[in-house]
Amino acid sequence: MTLAGDAATVVTGLTLSSQRSFPGDLYAALPGSRAHGMAYAADALAAGAVALLTDPAGAADAPEGVPLLVVPDPRRVLGRLAAHVYGDPATSMRMIGVTGTQGKTTTTRLAEGGLQRAGIRAGVIGTVGTRIAGEEGARAAAHYSAVALFHHDPGALSAAFVQERLRRATKLPPEAHYPRGGWASVIDRMAARAWNLGVRMETLSRVDTLPDDGPVIVATSLDAARRLLRDDSLTWTGGRTTLVDLAVRTRRGDAFAVSDLDAPGWLERFTAQDRSLAPAGEQLIQGQIPIAPHESKADGTARAERLLDLGFEGWRERVTWRRESVANGRTGAVDLPGTSWRDRPAVDRGDGVYLAGDQVAAPGVLSEVSFNSALTAVSLALGRHSLDLKQA
Repeated sequence: MTLAGDAATVVTGLTLSSQRSFPGDLYAALPGSRAHGMAYAADALAAGAVALLTDPAGAADAPEGVPLLVVPDPRRVLGRLAAHVYGDPATSMRMIGVTGTQGKTTTTRLAEGGLQRAGIRAGVIGTVGTRIAGEEGARAAAHYSAVALFHHDPGALSAAFVQERLRRATKLPPEAHYPRGGWASVIDRMAARAWNLGVRMETLSRVDTLPDDGPVIVATSLDAARRLLRDDSLTWTGGRTTLVDLAVRTRRGDAFAVSDLDAPGWLERFTAQDRSLAPAGEQLIQGQIPIAPHESKADGTARAERLLDLGFEGWRERVTWRRESVANGRTGAVDLPGTSWRDRPAVDRGDGVYLAGDQVAAPGVLSEVSFNSALTAVSLALGRHSLDLKQA
């Protein structure tokens, strides 16, 4: 076994498919009957893979500058490697193997049903599919994933898309960060930095035409970009979410977060992580309730209030400020069955025009899509293959 590149690279997932690569993955480039998996390494890296596993034949064609693990037979180490990356889950479960020529599926279904009737949660992995915790558990997990989906019906979306959002939302330690002062403070600092570097900034003003004196990056909503560029192809599926913002007087015992497992939606007390977001003695809470096209803001608000009753005792009497709104198409892209982020509107629109935003063709979750698309747009505008932020 040989290792080339940064040995400190953090790997959070393992994939055999360049089309199902996600940020943080180790892409296993395996020899095939028609082509070698290394031929698709560039696609996996573009999707966010951070390292490669391959054999000596694949190593000869590996891109430079990427952490590379080379073993004589990659398939022989995949099982142990996957177990290590995902925290050796088999060590905390009782494993039962069913072998034979016929009757395996019937046997596993009977065993699964018996275990569940006995109150034992069971999962099944077989050639006809994978099931964990039964239909009820799957529904609860899908509803919980709304924290990273902002969509009223996760079952109507791409299974790979929902699974990745669920994996990221449940990862421990949590990946989410809470910048002091909120995201607005981060944007203000970035804008000030760009201004000091001589970048022309247009904020809080209407732009009807594009400048024609150089590359242009359009970093706005897809709806606004469609009107500005007069390009009807700039569309993608999004969600509608009722937002309920509250300031309440502090009470010991208030929950940090409350997630609805019977329907998509959750509450979060943001001041639990950043006290600067509210005056002394008060807490800032936001309810985020995805709603269907036929539902109204009032429908989402009613569901948020039911969650508030569960997690924030006496909240109505403690309210000092309240605001309600609907975010329509402003909560990131969602991918329908048969699609992935690669099918969204491309960053490069031609003629020196580039898109950046959370509904364009870039990998990641929510704001990561905006960030990654912006990196791609800037790299293309500068004529570079990639952008080194440490030198930017």
